[in-house]
Amino acid sequence: MGPEYFWGSGMWIFPIIMLVVILLVIYLIFGRGRMVPPWYDNDRHYHRHDMPNTALEILKERYAKGEITKEQFGQMKKDILS
Repeated sequence: MGPEYFWGSGMWIFPIIMLVVILLVIYLIFGRGRMVPPWYDNDRHYHRHDMPNTALEILKERYAKGEITKEQFGQMKKDILS
């Protein structure tokens, strides 16, 4: 039994099946659009820049852009914090 026995008798299909299984496992772990394992808890691991702005941050941005005056900023800030 030489190497021709392995390839000629249909045994060549097992390395291909193994490759498909390995690729399937890799896809199930990492192929969901991001490179994190399925046990990664996305709710616990968030970044500060992903959070929506609070009302006070929006107010500060408007004041910095010059959309509101200092008096309006002070009054709105007092309203927000109370």
